Amino acid sequence: MYWIFRFFYFTRVRFKLRRKKYVRTLTAVMHYNQFIFTRERRRFGQQCLFSDRTQLMLSINPNMKLRRNYILRNPVHTGTQLSDQKALSTALTENVTYIEHGMYHCEGGWPKEVNINDEESTLRYRKKIEREDAWGQQVIRLIASTTEAIEQNNAVNIYQEFFVDLPAEICEQIRLDFEARQKNIFHDPYTPHRPTSVIDWTPNDVKRFLVLHTNIPLNRLEAIERRKAPRPDMVKFKGRMVSKDGNSFYIWDLENPLKPMVNFTSIEIVRKALFCPKDENWIAGGLNSGEVCVWDVRTGGDRISICPLEAAHREPTSAICWVHSKTNTEFYTGSLDSSVKYWDGRDMEKPIQEILLDPVLTDSQSRSRSHGVTVLEFEYTIPVRFIIGSDMGSIFVGNRKGMTPSETLAAGNYRLFSGPIRTIERNPFFVKNFLITGDWCARIWAEECKGSPTTLVVKKKNEIFCGTWSTARCSLFVTGDARGELDFWDLLLHQRKPIFTLKFSHAIVYAKFRSDGEYLAVGLSNGDIHVLEMDPALKRCTTKDKALTTAMFEREQLRCKLLDARLEEIKMKRKTEAADESELVYTQKDENIANLDDPEEFLRIMAKDTEFKEVFTTFQDQVYKVDKNRQEREYVMDRTDFEPEL
Repeated sequence: MYWIFRFFYFTRVRFKLRRKKYVRTLTAVMHYNQFIFTRERRRFGQQCLFSDRTQLMLSINPNMKLRRNYILRNPVHTGTQLSDQKALSTALTENVTYIEHGMYHCEGGWPKEVNINDEESTLRYRKKIEREDAWGQQVIRLIASTTEAIEQNNAVNIYQEFFVDLPAEICEQIRLDFEARQKNIFHDPYTPHRPTSVIDWTPNDVKRFLVLHTNIPLNRLEAIERRKAPRPDMVKFKGRMVSKDGNSFYIWDLENPLKPMVNFTSIEIVRKALFCPKDENWIAGGLNSGEVCVWDVRTGGDRISICPLEAAHREPTSAICWVHSKTNTEFYTGSLDSSVKYWDGRDMEKPIQEILLDPVLTDSQSRSRSHGVTVLEFEYTIPVRFIIGSDMGSIFVGNRKGMTPSETLAAGNYRLFSGPIRTIERNPFFVKNFLITGDWCARIWAEECKGSPTTLVVKKKNEIFCGTWSTARCSLFVTGDARGELDFWDLLLHQRKPIFTLKFSHAIVYAKFRSDGEYLAVGLSNGDIHVLEMDPALKRCTTKDKALTTAMFEREQLRCKLLDARLEEIKMKRKTEAADESELVYTQKDENIANLDDPEEFLRIMAKDTEFKEVFTTFQDQVYKVDKNRQEREYVMDRTDFEPEL
């Protein structure tokens, strides 16, 4: 007891002096020491006694009213993927692809120190090998295998053509179908999910891609669903309540669909965003308010620069394209307010150039007759030209060196569609040929052919939302429509129907091939991005395919030029015939006049000429007015001092 009393005494003193130290010291002592506390039995209280007995504590009688509420239910199996996740373990491994290679030896393998072009060195090495004891045994084994191969060749005629008499259609069922396997699905992290607006692969890193979602619904049903969804965190911005995290867009890793690599934030809705092809650290974007801004991939988060409101577009920014420059910071933006502006990302205070998409080639442009911009396209191998697509279905060819609007749009404009143009994309192998989608069709078009398609017009019952060329196969392109059908078209295999079709549950709003053509990213209207791995037949392009595609494009362009020339001839012939008919009618009128010196005949001719009547009536009115003014003049006679008064 003495030691216990002493311990508590010193503990109490320490607690009074230093409270924090007391807690730590007491914990340490309690952890490493054992205390035995003793107490007298009489201080424990009365002893507990246990016994067995039968006693009714509570009785609940059945209630018939409650029994009527009981409903029998058949067994129901329900599956869900939105349950709480209790445990998580991820493992991201690299996909290893194995390829078989063959090797053909003319003389066998030589060591690297032996020069096969020097006869003395090869002869010296050959004699060295022949002196070894194992050389004879190796030659005997080779002779046995060679003899077996020779006997097989003697038994079978290797130059005979087998299966020549079989019909050609017997192997049609053996042909393998085209396919595209699903690699990953990337969901929109934000709730409610937003439609996909842009997908852009990183220029230098093939494992990353940019995904932009927009809060603007595609149709009325999606707008109703978004209203029913729970409201996110809202903040006040420019006098209205906006979502704090609802306008973010992301950079995803191809191997990790669980969490995005980089998250870019914005208070306002972002309509378009694209990587700079020469510098992947720059991202240019257009907002729903018409403003243009720039993000930096290395910092992420919020934008680094934005243009002032007085320099922005009047309507939402609907199109962006980067152009060739020494600094890699210049780009074009287009809007539905008919304006196209040229920016430098280092100075966003004012655009370098601004023009309106006016179909009339004059320097005095009018916004009332101009078209809205939906698509902008630029190719780095053609640094002077850029293509503009309008909401009225017209294509405008722009010149970057033009100083005035008439010089910039001097190449003209061509009407191809009845509605807005969705996408414009050049063929990676033949940059003079474009894939243009809009309305319910897709066209292969070239600048030389003006208003007519060169090769193909694809028409569907569903509205086509997107289209893209394959970056690996020169004759392959993909279209996506409103019913979720992804069609693969190959110009060398079939030009009237797709060679392969994939169906999705929602509308396809964007599609983009990776630079090597191995993967295709497909964006749906519900915010999901499906990454598809192409079949080997869909990502191969031989030299023969390129030659055949080149010949097909040249043939179709020549056909279009001949048709245009024939159309011009027909128009010129009609004009000539109309002019000849007018001259003939005038000659016949002159011949009908019997005698020009006869006054009655002359008056009869003048009475039939309505134009002469109008001119003559106007002349008579003017003469009458002059006479009337003369009659109304007053003459005042003033007398001089020398004149006598009457």
